[in-house]
Amino acid sequence: MRNRSSRILILTAAALAYAFLLGPLLIVVGASFDGGSQPFFRFPPEEVSLRWYLSIPAKYWSALGLSFMVAAAAAALATLLGSLAALGIARSSVPGKALLETYFRFPLQVPFVVTGIVFLQFYHILADASGIDLVGTTWGLLVAHTFFCIPYSVGAVGSVITHDLEKAENAARIAGATEWRVLRRITIPALKPGLFSGFFFAFITSFGDVPVSVFLAGSGTTPLPVEIFQTLQFDYDPTVLSISTLVVLISTAFVIAMQRVAGLDIVLPGSRR
Repeated sequence: MRNRSSRILILTAAALAYAFLLGPLLIVVGASFDGGSQPFFRFPPEEVSLRWYLSIPAKYWSALGLSFMVAAAAAALATLLGSLAALGIARSSVPGKALLETYFRFPLQVPFVVTGIVFLQFYHILADASGIDLVGTTWGLLVAHTFFCIPYSVGAVGSVITHDLEKAENAARIAGATEWRVLRRITIPALKPGLFSGFFFAFITSFGDVPVSVFLAGSGTTPLPVEIFQTLQFDYDPTVLSISTLVVLISTAFVIAMQRVAGLDIVLPGSRR
């Protein structure tokens, strides 16, 4: 009886946690199919319709494409730079390694609003000094997003660099493997979980960013979260629910695809491999 009560309690707590996490998403998805004549939030929907999906403005599609492009590029650059930094910190014997680790975590310690203001001022100074104005450009967004995405890659990759990996690499070298073969057959496969995790968190952080992008966005270079924020700041637009639902579906497909590519499977509680 005690085990049964504990199991019921655990399942209840898990159900409440899932409801808390998924409830808002389900409400947004359900409200996006409301085809009522009045353009306001209604859940459950008065009548099921694709009206607002067919009315999504072109600016949202353009902003969505820009968000994915910037997030993917920033995540890729952050993963590359963060992996090199993590390997350098783990394999080096120079003093002050703890300071280096703190240095690479620094972007996470600064509020993103402050980061946005700093980059805005830096771009203005750069424009005055060199004539290169990055404010309102895709490159400006990419540089800023890469800055605050690097710590995720450094932490994720650094967490999978162990002494066992170093022993395996040394054993391969003793057996006659070249450095390229050691990197390709041992190092990269061992780092794959960290590379995947770092890229994933960097992508999600970049894609959903508002505090930094709102300072650096311009006409034609406004990411989707900023576009939605600016729209809802003055009026309610039902098409926001539709584009948000599509983002949820695309993001879910992205996560599943990345798990397949990285070779990582989700193991549900109580399941067996």
